[in-house]
Amino acid sequence: MDSSNESEALQRSDVKSFFDSAPPLRNGNLISERLKEFIERNSRSSESGRPVGVVCVTSGGTTVPLEQRCVRYIDNFSSGHRGAASTEYFIKAGYTVIFVYRRGSCQPYCRYLPEDSFLEFFKLDEDSTIQVSESHATVVKKAIRDYRKAVEEGLLLKLPFTTIFEYLQILQMVATSMSSFGQHGMFYLAAAVSDFYVPWESMAKHKIESAGGPLDMRLNQVPKMLSVLRKEWAPSAFCISFKLETDPNILLQKADMALKKYRMHVVVANALATYKKEVVAVTNSGKTTICKHNEEEDIEEQLINLLVAMHSKYIGQVG
Repeated sequence: MDSSNESEALQRSDVKSFFDSAPPLRNGNLISERLKEFIERNSRSSESGRPVGVVCVTSGGTTVPLEQRCVRYIDNFSSGHRGAASTEYFIKAGYTVIFVYRRGSCQPYCRYLPEDSFLEFFKLDEDSTIQVSESHATVVKKAIRDYRKAVEEGLLLKLPFTTIFEYLQILQMVATSMSSFGQHGMFYLAAAVSDFYVPWESMAKHKIESAGGPLDMRLNQVPKMLSVLRKEWAPSAFCISFKLETDPNILLQKADMALKKYRMHVVVANALATYKKEVVAVTNSGKTTICKHNEEEDIEEQLINLLVAMHSKYIGQVG
């Protein structure tokens, strides 16, 4: 067996071991039913007219539990704003979206709610009737209208996760279900995914006692699922991953490495200090820098327009 085949065999073994030892997915049957219904509905839509683009947007950060009955966990930084905003623009561009998101993170069409309290949007009349305050009425009405339209027309399916185990199990379910769309499927993997985890069988069953002194814990490396996604789960889909670094000097080098290693079609590179203002779309044919020019615009709108054009070109080439 040559080194490449040996490496792939080891990777498959690591992936199998991860899923075999993961705790059962909460509401797994319900998620499967909702996903099946969504896929079937959009498959019928594609047969009756122009092929529908279906994109899985992952958003927010995964947690790594330290105990089976979890009190403590390691978290990944991500507000979920980019995934939520991008979902809105994908729907606007004519895509249907499977939004795989961290519970409690930013939601599509809710990005303009106040951070402190949504109660700021409401006021009480003299007869104690609740009204939306005039200053926020336009924003709230548009958000409600757009959200209901997306859900009622079957354009948006939301699937929540919290832990790294839930996230990867859901991603596998979505990817294998979306394989039927071939090149019309897209993955926009904006979630901040943990690189390390504590295997379920190695975790303390109950809360770790602090009286025992310093905590010494070994973390395993999470298997690289991007390769499996590209090679096995949804091999024909158009795939975009993200590379975030705190050191901008190594960012593009790391993005190039990820592009080649995982056979991504696009890697979106962003530095922690400037990720809200600038991103670079890295492909085999070059690099495209996208900048936010004013506070009113979303950088995600420019990014999604670029990716939709790239996806359309990809469909033409493959088809």
